[in-house]
Amino acid sequence: MTACPCDPKRAYADCCGPLHAGVRVADTAEALMRSRYSAFALANADYLLATWHASTRPAVVALDDAATTRWLGLDVRHHAMTGADTAQVEFVARWKVGGSPAVRLHERSRFLREGGRWFYLDGEFP
Repeated sequence: MTACPCDPKRAYADCCGPLHAGVRVADTAEALMRSRYSAFALANADYLLATWHASTRPAVVALDDAATTRWLGLDVRHHAMTGADTAQVEFVARWKVGGSPAVRLHERSRFLREGGRWFYLDGEFP
């Protein structure tokens, strides 16, 4: 079994793999956030752009350090619907680039559902 980057207790083929392959769409904002973490870990820039809302999406996602980045874990702290088609997910992601100290990102991300699909809007750092 190849473990999923978002949750090492789950198989990638049963977790984020179908989302990355376009076989399935995320049914919750949390599932989309987890799949985006996995996409960062797997250097899948196309998926990151495809799941980023057009109103805030950058032209490119630079994953320059992907070859030397080691993803250390994801902790989802809170997920809540904030409206009929809006949600917020609070998480902490950890990674390390080469021999540098580990990095910790604590973010409250906003998501929007359009046409039955969730999209990442933006985030704030509490």
